[in-house]
Amino acid sequence: MNDSRKTILAVGAHAGDMEVSCGAVLAKHARLGDSVIMLHLTLGEGGNPSLSPGTYGKQKRREALAIGEIIGASVVFGPYADGMVPDDEEVRRYVADIIRQVKPSHLITHWRQSIHKDHARTHSIVNDAVLLASLEGVVTQHPRHRGVRSIAYAENWEDQEGFTPYLYVDCSDDFERWREWVVTYQFIKGGISSFDYLDYYSALARIRGALVGKRYAVAFDIDPFEKKSVHDALH
Repeated sequence: MNDSRKTILAVGAHAGDMEVSCGAVLAKHARLGDSVIMLHLTLGEGGNPSLSPGTYGKQKRREALAIGEIIGASVVFGPYADGMVPDDEEVRRYVADIIRQVKPSHLITHWRQSIHKDHARTHSIVNDAVLLASLEGVVTQHPRHRGVRSIAYAENWEDQEGFTPYLYVDCSDDFERWREWVVTYQFIKGGISSFDYLDYYSALARIRGALVGKRYAVAFDIDPFEKKSVHDALH
């Protein structure tokens, strides 16, 4: 048994959020033998002005499943509608039960401030759900899980306010493959949005890599309360 094996749960407000912002890191962990699960609270089905939400939602579900198969990750779809992620106890218990079911050692989600309310709500939901999942008195379908060792917040162009890169992960060996499979999503490949997702996140990975002496890297922030390091002496 490999005791160092990690279980990574990435929770995005919309299908594609985690893949575009930190997909190379998720693919790296899957390649190294870790378990990777992506929870999409919504399909992001409202993002194509040329298609109905129902039709585009089916397309994004197919795209998300295809990427999960490519990188070797499990994919879970939440029951919520694009633009309408609720801010209530029910959604927190839903995510808490997913946490209890998959038992992650590490969690990735959105930063706390965003121009998109679904992103900001997802941040709050996930952080509250981690606590709920650990409490014996909170009853869901699965027993409590207290093994979440860290929560990292992915760098997203819509979540820039107050975001400070803190944790850098070298993804040089997985970056070119990421560029190949992430365009499985049409909105990243082009033709839906005027925002050039592929160029932006490719350039960002190069910049983050240059800052830490790597070819490509993905940056995350963490909760300010966690930004402390305790040692016996200077080193």
